Amino acid sequence: DPQPTDDPLRLLFLCCHPALSPEAQVALTLRLACGVATPDVAAAFLVQESTMAARLTRAKKKIVAARIPFRMPASAQLPDRLDAVLTVVHLLFTTGHTAPTGTALTRDDLAEHAVRLARLLRTLMPDEPEVRGLLALLLSNHARRTTRTAPDGRLLLLEEQDRSKWDRTAIAEADDLVVAALRAAAPGRFALQAAIATLHATAPTYAETDWSQILALYDSLLRTWPSPVVALNRAVVTAMVHGPSAALADIEELEQDARLAGYRYLPAVKADLLRRLGRTTAAAAAYERAMELSDNDAERAFLAMRLAGTRT
Repeated sequence: DPQPTDDPLRLLFLCCHPALSPEAQVALTLRLACGVATPDVAAAFLVQESTMAARLTRAKKKIVAARIPFRMPASAQLPDRLDAVLTVVHLLFTTGHTAPTGTALTRDDLAEHAVRLARLLRTLMPDEPEVRGLLALLLSNHARRTTRTAPDGRLLLLEEQDRSKWDRTAIAEADDLVVAALRAAAPGRFALQAAIATLHATAPTYAETDWSQILALYDSLLRTWPSPVVALNRAVVTAMVHGPSAALADIEELEQDARLAGYRYLPAVKADLLRRLGRTTAAAAAYERAMELSDNDAERAFLAMRLAGTRT
């Protein structure tokens, strides 16, 4: 009978209380159980810091007012809390993989803590396809950690990274986990994201990436999890399969989605598509907008370099 005996995992399941909304569960757990700063929690949810601070305060007040007992859920209740726990661990990893603020691109301490939590979850619930999917997703992305920046701190794009330095053991483990996770009757969002990540990680070269298969997986992911961020990532792949003009149409539609209003990657992707189409004036404006929205120095330096390239 599985019980989360490890304290960090126990705390996650404890904080993901069903009396709170799913979003409040995840935000509160990131803040209280994982120690993620409020500005970084806000960035994970694409909202202003003041908005997130107010949400966290409301969630804490609800716990007090409703006298919600913070006791460990029984084993039978763990699956009901699993999606929120998986989301917490994924967002914790994302915050470490590309730090929302600061001088360095990454915060390896947060990313590695997330990988440890995912491994503990796998020990607790070894047959859950989404647990396998989450661990595979984290491993395949973390396997590239040493190649994502140049020695001088400059951000390196996927096509620039030295694949010989990727952690092949982690990628092989991720690949095995994905195969098992995809055997589920209807693969969930973490299994599908992991399948995309492992296709990137196992491609011998950037040129040999199976973009058509990745696009098909994004179509499945959007049906399973209709998120605007997923739609934005899909647009990047659309550009690889059908060209930048087709992708730009998707981006212009996403610009109408208020949830992405402050999301730095939306103008960054748009700028890159415009640059590839030779529309340098419009590309420059989009790069400037992306720089305004980014608080990470490594990302800002990369965007500034691209912006300079539109003016030469």
